[in-house]
Amino acid sequence: MENSAVLRTPAAGSDAAVAHFGGRLSFEVDAADVAADIGAGVTGWVLVDSRSRESWDQGHLPGAIHLPHREIAERAAGLVPDGVTVVTYCWGPGCNGATQAALAFARLGYPVKEMIGGFEYWVREGGPVETADGVERRESDPLVAPRGVACAC
Repeated sequence: MENSAVLRTPAAGSDAAVAHFGGRLSFEVDAADVAADIGAGVTGWVLVDSRSRESWDQGHLPGAIHLPHREIAERAAGLVPDGVTVVTYCWGPGCNGATQAALAFARLGYPVKEMIGGFEYWVREGGPVETADGVERRESDPLVAPRGVACAC
């Protein structure tokens, strides 16, 4: 075990692991869970796309509100009801725009989660994309959705 890169630092105890992973889930949601709620017509939360107008126009998640993170402080109250949970997304894992948006909503007192993977993983998993021309669905990436099936975890 002394040569193990995995075991060099011991895993946390179960109490610490429960606090850590439970905490992460209170801050994050994935594209598959967002898709499941949208598909089931679940309400009680609002989806916010924090990308630029140009990015929004190229395509966005159906039902999302367009609100770039730099405009949240001024415009959120007119678009998002008080107390509703907000789910933010931006381009993908290499972009922190959704994190910045989540922080802005948290500063305004909203309960908030970030959709990890962002628009990139939504599209890669074959989620519908809305544009001015309507809703389209692109072929899913077999690396994230083998045979067109998302992990559904």
